[in-house]
Amino acid sequence: MARYRVWRRIGWTLLAAAVVAGLVWVTFFSSLLALDPQQVRVSGQGTTVDVGQVRAAAKDEAGVPLPRIDTVGLREEILAMNAVKDVRITRAWPDGLDVVLTSREPVAAVPQPGDVYALMDAEGVRVGTAEDVPENLPSIVVPLSDAEPGRRALDAALEVLGALPPTLSADIRTVSAATQDDVRTTLSDGRVIRWGSGAQVPLKIRVAQTLLRAEPSATTIDVSSPGLPVTS
Repeated sequence: MARYRVWRRIGWTLLAAAVVAGLVWVTFFSSLLALDPQQVRVSGQGTTVDVGQVRAAAKDEAGVPLPRIDTVGLREEILAMNAVKDVRITRAWPDGLDVVLTSREPVAAVPQPGDVYALMDAEGVRVGTAEDVPENLPSIVVPLSDAEPGRRALDAALEVLGALPPTLSADIRTVSAATQDDVRTTLSDGRVIRWGSGAQVPLKIRVAQTLLRAEPSATTIDVSSPGLPVTS
């Protein structure tokens, strides 16, 4: 009886080891959970991200079981692509990946040498180039420059533009920023809003919207000091 119990214990141990080994093989080495490129779902690309480039990066992992896919490395590769601000990658069992992107969307076109425009997002990252100003974007009268004052002026203008609500940003045609403390926007009807610097932008927006409604005949609205706005 003692010998029987020993062999039975050994038998159960071997069986358990075989089951574990089988599960490990199925999970990490078999094709049962291998990535199918057709099951890679990409969303959030916006208007700027090349979805084909994202899919190509994921396709390099085709045939690799999902548990063995280096999602950290894949995320870093996608983040290095132009116009990708952030990305979240999750395994979609049994054989797919969900890639959720946060794209960098342009808020303005900046004139460049050679009669082209750099399309910039609110953080000052170039996300594209165009020969003409896109219809839905304002142009900024601040050239891209390595000079610190010019860069600060551009950053201030982009900070203002990036904070504007869609109803107001859609009505802006041009932006100028001679200095970082003199950001101005011109609306489609010719009215000018002087924002000053990029400080207190949410408060300045509320004041500007109130004055646009309250004084429709004003040609200039100055909210550079939002506590003491001026119209003319």
